[in-house]
Amino acid sequence: MSESCPAHLVALAQRLADSSASVVRRYFRTNLTVDDKADSSPVTVADREAERIVRTIIEAQRPDDGIYGEEHGTKNLDAEWVWVIDPIDGTKSFIAGRPIFGTLIALLRHGRPVLGIIDQPIIGDRWIGVAGRPTTHNGQPAKVRGCPGGLSGAMLGTTSPDLFPGGTAAGFARVRDAAKVTVYGGDCYTYGLLASGYYDLVVEAGLKLYDFAALVPVVTGAGGVMTDWQGNPLDAASDGRVIAAGDPRTHREALATLAG
Repeated sequence: MSESCPAHLVALAQRLADSSASVVRRYFRTNLTVDDKADSSPVTVADREAERIVRTIIEAQRPDDGIYGEEHGTKNLDAEWVWVIDPIDGTKSFIAGRPIFGTLIALLRHGRPVLGIIDQPIIGDRWIGVAGRPTTHNGQPAKVRGCPGGLSGAMLGTTSPDLFPGGTAAGFARVRDAAKVTVYGGDCYTYGLLASGYYDLVVEAGLKLYDFAALVPVVTGAGGVMTDWQGNPLDAASDGRVIAAGDPRTHREALATLAG
């Protein structure tokens, strides 16, 4: 058992993922009303209900813990333990009927991610990352692959080339041009596939804490590297520019290329 995340909290996180999945499956490929949030991103009743059921369980089981949710706000963020929830990461894929979105559940201790779940409730894929333990995919060990060619031999993933705000687009374009293959789409699901050895590199920007907190333990527990664009560890104060790689060489070369 990892001292940084006790087994009973891992079990609770899995219960949260199960409860969320039951809601998401009920609404998938149904005639949903899609609302626009203030930032013009879409949201549905499935997002709201899935987060609500997760929060209800946390508040009953761990009333002193903090919660950072995408749809229903934050509470008690100065707590030692803070749960971070993205009920549907990839709502555009969800409303388009594409099963490449995911539910993200993370647990921070003193601001650092120590537990993460990526759950794809339609296909049935679930990655669990816990600090100090190997990542699992559907109960079996997950392992990143080596990339002997470094960046020039890498399969690169990102959700969309349009999601690089400010001056970040030029850095991504350099990495894209240097990589062997680039695949778009997938949101959090791409990071699970990296942890299982199908991608070599993921580069994104403009993410919120609920977009990336759960991904860190999954990627690192599978033997990968995940940092910000300066190579710093990701935590609650990170700026949303992230890079995940299956091996250190690809990570180093991608960082240098991002920096120009």
